[in-house]
Amino acid sequence: MGRCHEENTRPVLAKKISLYLQCHEPIYKPLRIRTVPIMVKRILTIALGVVLGSCVAMSVAKLAFLWGLFADKDLDRSTEYVREVLQLVKENYVEENDAHYTALTHAAIHGIAGSLDPHTEFMEAKDYQQLQEDISSQFGGVGIQIELRKGRVVIVAPIAGGPSERAGIQRGDEITKIDGEQLEKATMDSVIGRLRGKPKTRVKLSLRRPSTKNDFEVTIVREMIKTESVRDVAVLADGIGYLQITQFTERTGDEFIKAINKLSDLKANALVIDLRNNPGGLLDAAVAVAEPFFKKGDIIVYTQGRKPGDREDYKAEADDPPLEVPVAVLINAGSASAAEIVAGALKDTGKAVIVGERSFGKGSVQSIFKLKNGEGMRLTTARYYTPSGVTIHEKGVSPHVEVVMTPEDDQNVRLQRARRDMTNPAEFKERFGFAPIDDRQLQTALDVLHGILILDTRKNEPATVAPVKK
Repeated sequence: MGRCHEENTRPVLAKKISLYLQCHEPIYKPLRIRTVPIMVKRILTIALGVVLGSCVAMSVAKLAFLWGLFADKDLDRSTEYVREVLQLVKENYVEENDAHYTALTHAAIHGIAGSLDPHTEFMEAKDYQQLQEDISSQFGGVGIQIELRKGRVVIVAPIAGGPSERAGIQRGDEITKIDGEQLEKATMDSVIGRLRGKPKTRVKLSLRRPSTKNDFEVTIVREMIKTESVRDVAVLADGIGYLQITQFTERTGDEFIKAINKLSDLKANALVIDLRNNPGGLLDAAVAVAEPFFKKGDIIVYTQGRKPGDREDYKAEADDPPLEVPVAVLINAGSASAAEIVAGALKDTGKAVIVGERSFGKGSVQSIFKLKNGEGMRLTTARYYTPSGVTIHEKGVSPHVEVVMTPEDDQNVRLQRARRDMTNPAEFKERFGFAPIDDRQLQTALDVLHGILILDTRKNEPATVAPVKK
């Protein structure tokens, strides 16, 4: 019995049953079948049934494992089909160099992502890295803003405190070569791609200074450059605060609170949030921007995935009382995604007046998945809804006060706001080919807020932008 007990500890169920019967076989051997009582027959019948059933079950399970019967048969058939097509192309396509498995696989994955919706995307390694830089608002580079002007790469401004400013680069300088290579038929993407790089690496720039007609070279060590997504924080007419949010990144929430506190110190009594041409960004960043206007526990937005249980509520968590100053939000057809979350939440709850044009209408949430070899997938996994359950997907946020601008005027206003350094209208027109125009959407927002402030003063309760804690 000692031997049988030891063998019964082996971790194989079929083997355990077999050994168990072997160990107890001597009990039944002396008995003749014709003398076995009915009860014993029943016990033997049951035991035999258990053994046969267990053996059949284990055999089926083993075969199922080997044959993949319990796997996703559709997935197996599909992947095998794709494999056959890849092999067919690889072996028979006329241009052998264009039919490598890696390139074909990437093309197939691009096709899969592109067939789903406009926002699902397979990202090559360089595109995935670019996305990470955009999300974090920081990248390795030389710290300059550039523009293309009649085929020339011109410095708009060096970033304050950055390596280019320390190297003596000035506004208006032209980049003629990068690492000794002439810039011919340059594009913004190609130039930016060559200027960016890992921190502590070097890049040599050849420049021309039109004001002195001097050519010179500088070698710059790249650094980690941080960009701001909340810009142009200022107090405009009638004490109305203004800020622009260009995108929603990991740092946008903190930058927004910093801007609100600055406007509070400047005694701003109302606020314009400019979300025009903001393509969106992180959902959490949009929630962080909207949160100061909601009391703790209020729903700002919620997302709903494929399954009923996939709903996720995003609520205000700050203990501070909500800001109750008059607020106007500027949107246009270029305001999308996270920008629409902010505009939609503030409109839905009556916390802001929306001015401008109907927004883009991207009410879907993309999750970012990291793949092999530094690549990634941006996949639509949910839709988002305003606090009252309104979907913005393919509908957009409609303004309370509609002010439509032509695409040309919109582009001109964008350029004017980006080039606030150029205060001379004649110089501006000479450089860009048009005289500065009025920003009718912003002016309308200021007029609306001015009217609200007049009503507030009648109540003897003038509003102010209160500071916000982090």
